Amino acid sequence: MGDGRLEVDAISKRYGDVVALRDTTFDVRAGELFGFVGSNGAGKTTTMRIALGVLAADSGAVRWDGSPVTLETRRHIGYMPEERGLYPKMKVGEQLVYLARLHGLSASAAQRSMTDWTERLGVATRRDDDVQNLSLGNQQRVQLAAALVHNPSILVLDEPFSGLDPIAVEVMSGVLLDKAAEGIPVVFSSHQLDLVERLCHRVGIIRGGQMVAVGTVDELSAGGATEMVVDAPHAPEGWANGLAGVTVRRREGARTVLELGQGADDQAVLAAALATGPVTEFSRRRQSLTELYRNVVNQEAS
Repeated sequence: MGDGRLEVDAISKRYGDVVALRDTTFDVRAGELFGFVGSNGAGKTTTMRIALGVLAADSGAVRWDGSPVTLETRRHIGYMPEERGLYPKMKVGEQLVYLARLHGLSASAAQRSMTDWTERLGVATRRDDDVQNLSLGNQQRVQLAAALVHNPSILVLDEPFSGLDPIAVEVMSGVLLDKAAEGIPVVFSSHQLDLVERLCHRVGIIRGGQMVAVGTVDELSAGGATEMVVDAPHAPEGWANGLAGVTVRRREGARTVLELGQGADDQAVLAAALATGPVTEFSRRRQSLTELYRNVVNQEAS
């Protein structure tokens, strides 16, 4: 029995003079939601295609449960491509049954799975409609059903949330969380960093074909500056100026947002705030994934 882990080990890919990926390495563990973020052209889709075996890497390896990914392994991957891959003139139900059968399900199991997933994803009333006649949001739901209908052991989803309305985002999020809870490794790319931060156990940031940061948001924030939010309603402008290692970032009404550098003493900050009168909030604020992403990408670019 393996450990249910998908490993991408030092894969590189070049197109002529263009380096698409350079020694890209990360893993997605059993029961984990892994968010893959980076700008357009950073290498996310290329990485996913290599993981699926659609593209061959120039070097490096992709392993599942410690063994190289084979054609048989690929039958157990649920993939949602960014450019979407449904047959526009085929009925939703027929298409999902066909895809399930292609992955090895029996006719009855395929029918049952199609019924379950179209109900779960809110497109049960559209089973007899051609895909091309569905709204973009419903096409997305059917595309997710196509990635799930064969009961995959791994999920690889390229921009699954793009173009979805808030209700569909919640449905999609719930499905991904449920799949991870079943012990399935789930990797998805997204430009919606707030969503990645809310859903994912770990995050990988890719820039220019290289993984520049991998870890939980807490781990990635650990090296960054600490922000403090102080709400001191009677504090005059400039009350925190001159405190060692403290930079005033901005005022938000009565609140002051401070950055604490090396050697800054949060108790000295609190004392200075209390000297102005009551303090109604005094809290540390973790960097958001959006801020982390901006810092990492800017550092690398400079």
